[in-house]
Amino acid sequence: MNPLPWDDRWYAWRLDPELYRCTWDSGIGSELQGGRWNRPGRRVVYASIDPSTAILEVAAHGSFNALDRSPYVLTCFEVVSEALVKIVQPEELPNPYWMSPAQASPNQQDFADALLAEHPFVLIPSAATRHSWNLLVSCDLAEGQFRMVSQERFGLDTRLLKDAELV
Repeated sequence: MNPLPWDDRWYAWRLDPELYRCTWDSGIGSELQGGRWNRPGRRVVYASIDPSTAILEVAAHGSFNALDRSPYVLTCFEVVSEALVKIVQPEELPNPYWMSPAQASPNQQDFADALLAEHPFVLIPSAATRHSWNLLVSCDLAEGQFRMVSQERFGLDTRLLKDAELV
């Protein structure tokens, strides 16, 4: 069981190329290509419950080097009501291997798609760092149920590049 990240206010974070600063909440990328937790056709915003996990998630799909070369923005948003969030603990997943960074299975996508059809927000452990959380936002159900708190240019600590070059 992972401890829950919030006490009073429910914040989530997302890191996007600066080009998408105005469409960070559209879910268009996941609608077109699908993702770890959804098949193509469903608009889902993938976010993390802290900025560090958001950065790691993006680096895991690209590299720290990419975050140093192109401008990115870090967006913070707030979920209006915690009652709207479906929490999925690791032991509730039908297959524990779904928490590995391996390619998502169609069954994994179907499992989460069913949750996203019922719940505006799904909180699920991160595959990049299992002791942290990702927040999935079902764009169709969550409209008006979250609000942007801040958005700022992201600057990567270049000390991370030394480790990236060794890999």
